[in-house]
Order: sequence, then C-alpha cells, then structure tokens
Amino acid sequence: MIRLLGALLLALPLFATLPASADEKFITVASTTSTKNSGLFDHILPAFTKHSGIGVRVVAVGTGKAIRLARNGDADVLFVHHKPSEQKFVADGLGVARFDVMYNDFVIIGPKADPADVRGMNTARATLKKIAAARRPFASRGDDSGTNKKELSLWQAAGVDAKGASGSWYRETGSGMGATLNIASGMDAYALTDRATWLKFKNKGDLAILVEGDPLLFNQYGIILVSKTRHPHVKSALGQTFIDWVTGPKGQALIAAYKIKGKQAFFTNAAAGGS
Repeated sequence: MIRLLGALLLALPLFATLPASADEKFITVASTTSTKNSGLFDHILPAFTKHSGIGVRVVAVGTGKAIRLARNGDADVLFVHHKPSEQKFVADGLGVARFDVMYNDFVIIGPKADPADVRGMNTARATLKKIAAARRPFASRGDDSGTNKKELSLWQAAGVDAKGASGSWYRETGSGMGATLNIASGMDAYALTDRATWLKFKNKGDLAILVEGDPLLFNQYGIILVSKTRHPHVKSALGQTFIDWVTGPKGQALIAAYKIKGKQAFFTNAAAGGS
C-alpha cells in the first residue's frame, strides 16, 4: 500500500495539465519542441481558451514522435514542421487536411572562434561540407524531429555521410533542441537550430549564428486535424475550432505579434484551403 501511494504521488506532476473536471472541454495537440520552447504557446493559447472555452494540452516532442502520437490516435491535432511528413500523414488517411500556419528559418550556429572558418558562407550545403572536411564537432539532435530531418537532408545535399561519422566529430544527442544546444555550448560544437529556439535559449556560452539566409533553411509549420474516421474518439469539432482560430485573423495576428528580445519569432502565411 505504501509503495502504491508513493508511486501515485510521483506520478502526480505528469497529470498537472489535465482538465480540472470531466466537463471541461479540451483538446490534445501533438507539436514540436520549438513551438513550446520558444514561448509561442504560452503567448497564444490563453487567448484561444478565453475566446473558445476550449483548453489545450500540448505534447511537445520532436516532429517524428508527434506524428507517431497522432498516428496512434493520441492527439486531436498535429502541429509540426516537416511538410513532406505532414503531406504523407494526410495522404495515408491519418489526417483530414494540412494547412500552412507560419514560418521562420533555421540557422547554423557554432563557436565564435569558428575553427571550420564558415562564418558568412552563403549556402548551408557548402557550410556543412566544410565542417565535415575540418572534422569539427557537430551536435545533431538525432531524434527524428523536424530539425533533425532538415539537417539530414542538408548533409545528403552536401554529399556528406554524417551518420557514418557518428561518435567521432558528429555527435547525436538523441535530445530536444534546448538540450542539444546546451551540449553544443559545452563542447564548442556547430549545430543546426530553428531561430525561435535560438533566440529564447539562454545558455549560449561562446556560440553565435554563423550562417543564415540560405533558402534551403526555410522552416514551414503546418497544422492537421487527426482523422475521426481512423480514430473515432478524436474531438474533431473542437480540434477544427482550434485550427480555424490559428489560421484565422485573430490567431495569425497573435503569432505575428510574438517577439523574443524584440525580434519577431514567426511569420504567418496561413491561406484558405489545405495542402
């Protein structure tokens, strides 16, 4: 009995975000770490709940994990940032339709001393190729997140087998963006990060943005209602209300107004019709 009580007490924090009563309306959104770690959800969700009376529980994980949660019916809405995976989710009949919401960009950060000499380079591909040739430490999330998927596509475009170098100069953290940036800071490593998380990140140490502005570093976010046909328990009406608000004038205005240290974190581009 004592062991059971102890286990229940330990588990309490896991349920801290559950609604206070069974009558409270809420949806579960499977999303990326960047939307949460950047502070965006703290900025927009209270306004949505006030407007609609619908609470929002966010499960913030890498895009790959978020998609798996939605595929299993453990979320009502999917809000992530890897368009090919999102389109496949809909094509497979797992989601109703995909909508653009907002975008920002990825940046390549590294030690200010820049031992690989990549500062100011114009393309991500050339940058990564040079880092690999110099065998300088690169911290990868290695977690199947949207950022990790983008990074791997850039290595492939650069003609570099980064995974083949895993454990040497290429370090896979298996962690979220914040933890990976902490590791990069501790070992003076290069890394790819979304700009919003970087702006919010406090432990920058000797790291700085070295390469930015390449069109290949564009970072689009999309939102999808999980299919009620596939998962009958999905709260499709409540989830659609959230999607309509996020892609509508009020949600878009709030997203566009969100700034980190005076800099706009996300740029809105929702349009009528899914993709």
